[in-house]
Amino acid sequence: MSKHVLILGGHGKVSQLLTPLLLKKSWSVTSIIRTEEQVPAIKKLGESSQGKLNVLVRSIEEVESESQAKRILDEVKPDYVVWSAGAAGRGGAERYIGLQTYKIDRDAAIHFIRASVNTPSITRFLMVSYLASRRNKPHWWNDDSWANALEVNNKILPDYYKAKIAADEVLYQESAKRGSEFVGINLRPGTLTTDPAGGVELGKTKVSRGKSSREAVAQVAAKLLEVEGIKNSWVDMLDGEEEVDAAVERVVRNGVDAAEDEDIYTS
Repeated sequence: MSKHVLILGGHGKVSQLLTPLLLKKSWSVTSIIRTEEQVPAIKKLGESSQGKLNVLVRSIEEVESESQAKRILDEVKPDYVVWSAGAAGRGGAERYIGLQTYKIDRDAAIHFIRASVNTPSITRFLMVSYLASRRNKPHWWNDDSWANALEVNNKILPDYYKAKIAADEVLYQESAKRGSEFVGINLRPGTLTTDPAGGVELGKTKVSRGKSSREAVAQVAAKLLEVEGIKNSWVDMLDGEEEVDAAVERVVRNGVDAAEDEDIYTS
């Protein structure tokens, strides 16, 4: 069945790889971008596609309430929402630091999550986060992996971590309140690269650091949006050996949820 997907942060590298994959399914995509200058690059993604591509210029940074997010959702009327926006897309070493990170990666993300959960016609929300975004040591990581995650979160990217973990937890908790008709999917890759897509390690990764091809992230996201039986979950990802379709189907079939060992998992 054809779906209409809203992509928030449509000019991002993962989003630009994801958009044609969704259009190839004969789905409709509305891509929200920041400036008029970005419009030609996004429209080019829809050339010769089977689906319909719409482009909207809106400032996600200026979304300061759930009601503002809801107005955008009501304008677009999507079935699914993808959050791949972030202050990090603006470049520079300061991109993970300070007020802008909180305004976009935490506050605006949470406004869109809550507005989506409270919109009955929207049934999936997929967020792209990052692998080390968690508060507690998962039992499948050893002490070295946990120490590496803590170094990233507390020393390298402290503001980014605080912003992302807040949004990750709200997505999990709010999605659960809606029940089985709404699915919150948190896709959590490692360090993003421009390497071509290959196999993946998906679900619960053996380590807390590693590389993730952006192309593979887009492929996994597209599959997670269409697969039947997916449940509210955190899905961690690194480059690996398993083929994407098989990996996604295994994660769904086995009910893998990397939120395990977090406080929200049993709340």
